[in-house]
Amino acid sequence: MKTLALITAVLITLLFFSCSESDEQKTDLTEKEVVYTSDSTTLKGFLVYNNNIKGKRPGVLVVHEWWGLNDYARERARMLAELGYTALALDMYGDGKTANHPEDAQKFAGAIFNNVKMGEERFLAAYNYLKDQETVDPQNISAVGYCFGGAVVLHMARIGTDLKAVASFHGGIQAITPAEEGKVKAFVLVCNGADDPFTTQEQIDAFKKEMDSAKVQYEFVNYPGAIHSFTSPAADSLGKKFNMPLAYNEKADKESWQEMKKVFTKVFGK
Repeated sequence: MKTLALITAVLITLLFFSCSESDEQKTDLTEKEVVYTSDSTTLKGFLVYNNNIKGKRPGVLVVHEWWGLNDYARERARMLAELGYTALALDMYGDGKTANHPEDAQKFAGAIFNNVKMGEERFLAAYNYLKDQETVDPQNISAVGYCFGGAVVLHMARIGTDLKAVASFHGGIQAITPAEEGKVKAFVLVCNGADDPFTTQEQIDAFKKEMDSAKVQYEFVNYPGAIHSFTSPAADSLGKKFNMPLAYNEKADKESWQEMKKVFTKVFGK
């Protein structure tokens, strides 16, 4: 009996330390509020990486929703860092400004879409900043985007930005500059809510035709029952507050994240 008790105590101790190491691996993150510039505009981003990983690793840009660089974008950057990447949640609006009302969000996002060149330059400023980080392998950069950000990363892939992959979550899929054969370098993942009223079947058909014609490597996933902002836990309250078709869908959120992970494993080789 004494021997059995001793063995049990040893196993419990080993289990405790194993769990402690696992938790440390997950949570030992360095987080930095960073400043970089595009033209004369100050941009404020959020950089995060795991200290327990040594050496260079792939970098991932996170492009925010039309609300701006808020806590949700920062949390997604943390989740990417926990997967082993260096993540930069970038600032498309300048000075880190965010919107608390759809009217302001529409104004901020509209300013980018009305001056596409400016938007491209702000994305590339973040891209170059991330590439220069000591923890980043500059040959392995990808980008993810949510809603407004999804449209941004798809546009940057379409114009031939040197990205391994882009993942758009409930983002706009209509082309500003259509993809051309031989120009798109990135694997393109689109995770879409099948019941999202902002994305029509006509748009989906046009997107797939565009990708096929340009011979782009891509995957388009429709999640049944999911509507706009399905990855954001705040979507339910925001939808009710502003009477908008927004809602969180836990199943679609988790499944789309797994799809992204599979794509990153494929393009990064790990």
